[in-house]
Amino acid sequence: MIALAGLSAFVVAATCTGWILWRGGDRGVVDHPNERSLHRAPVSRGGGIAIAAGVTGGCAVGAYMAAAGPELLWLAMGAVLVGAVSFADDLRGVSPGLRILVHVIAALCVVQGGFQCERIILPGLTLDLGYPGGVVFTVLVVVWTVNLFNFMDGIDGYAAGMATIGFTTLAALCALSDEALLAAATLATGASAFGFLLFNFPPARIFMGDLGSTVLGYLCAAAMLAAEHADAAPLWVSVLIFSPVVVDATVTLAARILAGNRPWRAHKNHFSQRLVRLGWGHRKTVLRGYALMLGCAGSAVAAHLSGPMVQFVLICGWVVFYAALMLGVARLERISATASTPGQGENTPPGPRR
Repeated sequence: MIALAGLSAFVVAATCTGWILWRGGDRGVVDHPNERSLHRAPVSRGGGIAIAAGVTGGCAVGAYMAAAGPELLWLAMGAVLVGAVSFADDLRGVSPGLRILVHVIAALCVVQGGFQCERIILPGLTLDLGYPGGVVFTVLVVVWTVNLFNFMDGIDGYAAGMATIGFTTLAALCALSDEALLAAATLATGASAFGFLLFNFPPARIFMGDLGSTVLGYLCAAAMLAAEHADAAPLWVSVLIFSPVVVDATVTLAARILAGNRPWRAHKNHFSQRLVRLGWGHRKTVLRGYALMLGCAGSAVAAHLSGPMVQFVLICGWVVFYAALMLGVARLERISATASTPGQGENTPPGPRR
């Protein structure tokens, strides 16, 4: 069932993406380059339709074979709400307030399905949030993750590749815990992202748009919370899997807010985008990002199968690694800025003769 759900999702997503391009994807929603863009020519951003179709097809196969319960209908309803407002945003634009309102309603669908997180399990420690606190925490997790994927869809192949690796890893953890339906739905999402990635890998021929990125973000949050609820994977393990996306988006957003910028305004200040501008290019940046994601995925699986001491060491190790990585990017930018300063060193007075 798990394999069939994943295969179905991949075939549907890849076929739909190819069909959109064959029909001339630039006739629909189009991403025109602007001062915040890293691409130079108009590109269709209708790929989210293909991702949504793939997820629907794969999850339908899994739900039919496993006789899914009504709680999954609430998750599906939330996904439809997020997808609808995002598609409207792709077509003509939607106010940030309306988008956030719909995201909160979608998060409440997750709560209504019984997937609220009322406890946070950490290595050697459990924090009890209770029902009211668990509802608030769940809403925050869903709303943030929905927007997190949207923020990170800034360079060719990045968000789709991260989704492919992340959802596939989470599906493996669910399968190891005998959560077959959850594993099938999660693998279907990753396989849909991979089917789209075939056409989105740099140089991208099509973008996923807000529809694709926000639906992937919503499903990421739903899968992480469902895995926590089913004891298939603690929430922190799922966060570790997706940490390249989580850390980049969170740190960048915090820096922008501290600098007085509006958080909902588009920009190109994510670490991945900064590396592209430093000369790495889309392909090198994306491939390094995939390697980082695979390292996080492997660490998450190892942590899930290990004791609290190993888990604590892994967490500390990744915190130090990310801090060093961010400092390294900032250092490269300073070196690049110094090297590109016109006339640098030309008018410097000579030093004393020796």
